[in-house]
Amino acid sequence: MENLNEFEFAIVQRVSEEYPILKKHIPFLRVRSRELTGVGMYINFGYSNDFDIHGYEIQQDIVSANEYIKMEGLVNGLNFEINASNGKLDFIELVTNGEDWDGGIREYKFVPIYPTI
Repeated sequence: MENLNEFEFAIVQRVSEEYPILKKHIPFLRVRSRELTGVGMYINFGYSNDFDIHGYEIQQDIVSANEYIKMEGLVNGLNFEINASNGKLDFIELVTNGEDWDGGIREYKFVPIYPTI
């Protein structure tokens, strides 16, 4: 397993603003694998052995922010969510809006899905 890259860390950090309990998980998260689908990617998580989940279980099956990722080279950006089970994070799911994507991380920013007025 390896450490999260800057992009993966940014996603989890962003979602932790909506679900603060995730902040306890972040230092122990590791990447088991990255799977490209052609229109998205799964980033599968594991945890370092020294993580004691007691008291920090995630209650939701899916956590996300009301945002999408605008990325250079993608007209419609990426949607994202993080799936969880047994109190722990399982994977990030990234999906384009109908575009092919090679999984390359280019300049990006988080954009609200529903802009505030």
